[in-house]
Amino acid sequence: MAFTDLLEILKFTIPSLIVFLTAYLLLTRYMRQETTSKAIELKMQRDKDIVMLRLQAYERLALFLERISPVNVIGRVRNPDMIATELQYAMVKNIREEFEHNLSQQIYISSTAWKLIAASKDEIIKTINLIGTQLPGESSAGQLINAIFTGIAQTGAPLPTEQALDFLKDEARQLF
Repeated sequence: MAFTDLLEILKFTIPSLIVFLTAYLLLTRYMRQETTSKAIELKMQRDKDIVMLRLQAYERLALFLERISPVNVIGRVRNPDMIATELQYAMVKNIREEFEHNLSQQIYISSTAWKLIAASKDEIIKTINLIGTQLPGESSAGQLINAIFTGIAQTGAPLPTEQALDFLKDEARQLF
């Protein structure tokens, strides 16, 4: 009788255990797949957000390079009453302020691109100061502007801002 009772208990217990183990294994596998799927989805969203931040940085730095080109700086800071030294000071000040405003963007671009942008800014300032120091003491702002445009035209080379902008564009294209 004890053996038949044991068989009766096993008749109900074994199928229950099989159903339980099957459900446990299926649920465990499903949960693992869901966790992996969520992790992949979060990584894709994070990567998408990072790409957007990087693209915004490239946009801001492209705008920065455009804004510090001598033609654009002159257009923004020139005042009809200025003399050459005042215009020179205002241009250099404006370029430095623009640069400081965009300092945080360096974390989103390569070190090479950032060094090229910083060197471009330095080269534009150096050119403005060099041309400004070659003019007589009380030269007009118009004379400084003419000297800057003449100096740029005589070099025949692209502006440092143009070279940096080309590099920046190439680097941004690599995101896609």
